[in-house]
Amino acid sequence: MASEFDLIVIGAGPGGYVCAFRAAQLGLKVALIDKRPSLGGTCLNVGCIPSKALLHSSEQFTFAKSHAAAHGIKLPTVELDLAALLKRKDDVVTKLVGGVAQLAKARKITVVTGTAAFISANTVEVAPADAGGVPAPRTRLTAKNVVIATGSAPVELPFMKFDGATVVSSDHAIAFPTVPKKLVVVGGGAIGLELGSVWSRLGSEVTVVEFLPKIIATYDDDIVRNFTRLLTKQGVKIETGAKVTGFANGTLTAERDGKKLEFPADKVLVAVGRRPFTDGLALEKAGVQLDEKKRVKVDAHLKTTAPGVWAIGDVVAGPMLAHKAEEDGVAVAEWIAGKAGHINWDLVPAIVYTAPEVASVGLGEDAAKSAGRAVNVGKFNFAANGRAIANDTTDGYVKIIADAKTDRILGAQILGHGAGELISEVVTHMEYGGSAEDLGRTIHAHPTMSEAVKEAGLAVSKSAIHAL
Repeated sequence: MASEFDLIVIGAGPGGYVCAFRAAQLGLKVALIDKRPSLGGTCLNVGCIPSKALLHSSEQFTFAKSHAAAHGIKLPTVELDLAALLKRKDDVVTKLVGGVAQLAKARKITVVTGTAAFISANTVEVAPADAGGVPAPRTRLTAKNVVIATGSAPVELPFMKFDGATVVSSDHAIAFPTVPKKLVVVGGGAIGLELGSVWSRLGSEVTVVEFLPKIIATYDDDIVRNFTRLLTKQGVKIETGAKVTGFANGTLTAERDGKKLEFPADKVLVAVGRRPFTDGLALEKAGVQLDEKKRVKVDAHLKTTAPGVWAIGDVVAGPMLAHKAEEDGVAVAEWIAGKAGHINWDLVPAIVYTAPEVASVGLGEDAAKSAGRAVNVGKFNFAANGRAIANDTTDGYVKIIADAKTDRILGAQILGHGAGELISEVVTHMEYGGSAEDLGRTIHAHPTMSEAVKEAGLAVSKSAIHAL
């Protein structure tokens, strides 16, 4: 194996492998290091992809059990085969991980499995996993440029350490061997709500305990209020403004307004956020500094404080999202290759993949008004959308926020079926400086859910066709 490269990428998650792929496309000799033998990082192996497979399967189970009859589909019995459901999830992961490996091979990227640590700014030492307890020899690689793309790890509560059996992280919650009778989710963000929804649909009694006054705290109050109502209707209990204090003898305890709360639980999923993962990298040997939140300190071009060392994705400031990490990776690869890389961190969409989904980009109405911006807001309910009625997916609405003077779109929030797919249209319009009128006057195929986005754009100027 060669030891000298143009670029070494540490971490093969969405940010790292995409960075490596783009660099290889641009003619660079690339080494890609990851501690896992399977590429894709948290996202492909234990995060984004397996959780979406579980979400889809659990939605199919709910449809078969509760909604099929209304569509004229008569099923004698509906039974859950959890082992088969989990196998399908694993098969999805295996297929995608294999695809990434094939692409890496086709692009002649040197893939190294092991734990990396800096020796200097341009030298990295890789310690492979021990084979049968016998330490394997370490490998040293050098490069003109090194990209840190080591991602993030679940945050542990100091008084409730993960044990992998009862107190678990999202890594464990994608593979429960049986459906918990009672599941308490600590944290009302995307990860907790998604996995809580999965196990609720499969038969668990789920309670979400959130410290803040509302779940998905960055969204507008009206979106959160309606979303909370829908989750509650599905059987997910939401407890906000509650500070968790401990877990013992099958009971999670919390406090709210001076009163003690108790929640029986077979399992507790702690989903209170993620932390940048830089453990064991020996960043100090490279001269790489961290900021006050333990993130790698970078400039506007994602350069660290060490010459030739860059950092992307969850280890730097910004939303910890796979698609943000990917764009970081593409931009850095292009900058290293002498190209004009581009990334707009103001337009990173965020999605909660529940049913219905919630999605956003840019400024919400509440945030815009808090910042003193004069805005006009357009809303359109899916209940007035023909395709939504035909599909029986009428919950929720599209909300467009535009500058009151220029009509330029400042942001959007969507609550509804397929919100994660619909938000990308708004992102595209915003990327090119589009107005609400531009969005509303763009022809949309009929009948589609996307017409609700068009109508919300028109509603900004009170011109919606199918709403008063």
